[in-house]
Amino acid sequence: MKKQIGMRPHDVVVLLKMVVLDNDFYLKDVADSIGVSRSEVSESVVRSVAAGLLSADKKTVRRNNLLEFLVHGIKYVFPQIPGAIVRGLPTAHSAPPLKNLIESEYSYVWPYIDGTIVGQEIQPLYYSVPQACLNDENLYQLLAVVDALRVGSARERKLAIKELEKRLCQ
Repeated sequence: MKKQIGMRPHDVVVLLKMVVLDNDFYLKDVADSIGVSRSEVSESVVRSVAAGLLSADKKTVRRNNLLEFLVHGIKYVFPQIPGAIVRGLPTAHSAPPLKNLIESEYSYVWPYIDGTIVGQEIQPLYYSVPQACLNDENLYQLLAVVDALRVGSARERKLAIKELEKRLCQ
C-alpha cells in the first residue's frame, strides 16, 4: 500500500521562501534561511511536487496553483484560532502590508520573546517563522498576508487575496 502524501504547515513556508528567491536558490540555502532542516526541506519539495504546487524541476513554484491553495484551502488545512495575549511579532492585519490598509483596535502576533507588541497569539506555520521573517522582509509580508487568510474577517481576507495576487502573479 502506498503512503499518503499530505502537506505540512512548513511546506507553505518553504514555497513562499522559494517565491521570494525567484528560482535562484539551492535547497540548502532555503533550509538555512528559514530554520528548517535540509531533510525536511527535501521532503517538503516532494510533497509540493505531488500536490502540483512545485514543478518537477523542483525549482519553479507554480504560483497560480499556490495562490489557489492559499485562497481556498489554507484556513481549512491549517486553521488557527487566536489565543492568549502575548508579546510577539505582528502578523495578519497587524503587520505590513495590511497594517497600512486596516485599522484595528486589536493585534495578532506570533509569540516571540523579543517581540515588539502585545496581541492575540497566532501560532506560526512553523516555529522558526518569526526569526526567519526578521531576516527577510519579503517573506515576512507574505506570511503575514497568509495569516490574514487563516484568521481574518471577510474584509481582511479580500485585501489579503489582492495582496497575494499582486505578489505571486506579477
